[in-house]
Amino acid sequence: MTGAERHFDGGTDNGLADGLERLWTPHRMTYISGEDRPEGGYEKPTGCPFCLAPGLPPEQSLVVARGEHVFAVLNLYPYNPGHLLVCPYRHVADYTDLDAEETGELAVFTQTAMRVVRKVSNAHGFNLGMNQGGVAGAGIAAHLHQHVVPRWGGDANFMPVIGRTKVLPQVLGDTRDLFARAWPS
Repeated sequence: MTGAERHFDGGTDNGLADGLERLWTPHRMTYISGEDRPEGGYEKPTGCPFCLAPGLPPEQSLVVARGEHVFAVLNLYPYNPGHLLVCPYRHVADYTDLDAEETGELAVFTQTAMRVVRKVSNAHGFNLGMNQGGVAGAGIAAHLHQHVVPRWGGDANFMPVIGRTKVLPQVLGDTRDLFARAWPS
């Protein structure tokens, strides 16, 4: 029985509505379970996808834009279409480890990411954030990254609730191409 079914049939377990909105992402289970984790883990740059991405060809890396200290890359396991990550090139874990130049460029790239996503896909709003440490929800805690998650009115529709499916209207490579072309030089 699904949570929705428990709610509607008057069940008494934890599936009852609790007033919280949730962003369901069942496609992320591969990531959460660690099925695609490198053998050596993410702690060392040799296994860190954020360290490896800038050196890969664009169609493999999903890198949208590159700065001097940071880059923007599409999230391989997006919460919503156009979910970007802004990452420093340097393999650092904590926001306080960034130097002034990295901090400034990370902020500018976050602003630019919001402008680009609005221009390309007319996002109504954004969730921005960093999860610092594994206990705070960071899946790759060893390499700092800022989430830029576009939101639209009604983006939590029946598909994730009933069909346990998140509808993403484009393949990531096409989204990367659109964002890369719209990113100011």
